[in-house]
Amino acid sequence: MSAQPLLHTLRSVDPAMASDAQKGIFDQAVKAVGFLPNMYANMVNAPAVLSTYLHGYGLFRSESGLKPAEQEVVFLAVSQVNGCTYCTAAHSMIADKKSGVPADVLQAIRAGQPIADARLAALYALTAEMARTQGRPGASTLYSFLQAGFQERDVLYIVLAIAVKTLSNYSNHLFATAIDPVFSAYKVE
Repeated sequence: MSAQPLLHTLRSVDPAMASDAQKGIFDQAVKAVGFLPNMYANMVNAPAVLSTYLHGYGLFRSESGLKPAEQEVVFLAVSQVNGCTYCTAAHSMIADKKSGVPADVLQAIRAGQPIADARLAALYALTAEMARTQGRPGASTLYSFLQAGFQERDVLYIVLAIAVKTLSNYSNHLFATAIDPVFSAYKVE
């Protein structure tokens, strides 16, 4: 059984019916990802939400210094902690097809099993703990993260990723966003 939307008067915005502000953000989104995800059509009901999401997401991708596979591990950790099946599916597809996350790592993350790669395990553990504790990781988790070769600066980029995922995960919960066909093979049951 799929979740029911919590918002009852807002609907996905049809690009043909979008306001000028919404159209501008849609154009930016399609340019960035090549299509208009269902999540974006929902978030644009408040153009500032989608605009902020796209801006922060782009900066995380371009400035964090984390490798694409590491970025995906961060996004998956936050999405899982927040219980967002839409983003877990989307980032699983990106992890598998675009970001180079090793198959065994992706499988472990999706199954809630230990991650064999020590560096990615430390990254996942810190990110998940940051999301679960509202930014208050334990000293041992942070120490393990730093021992894995990450820097303190990387923790701030994890905060940025959590902020971005909060926008998308919470919006998806409110709308019960349908998973796009491109991500459907990665749907978590």
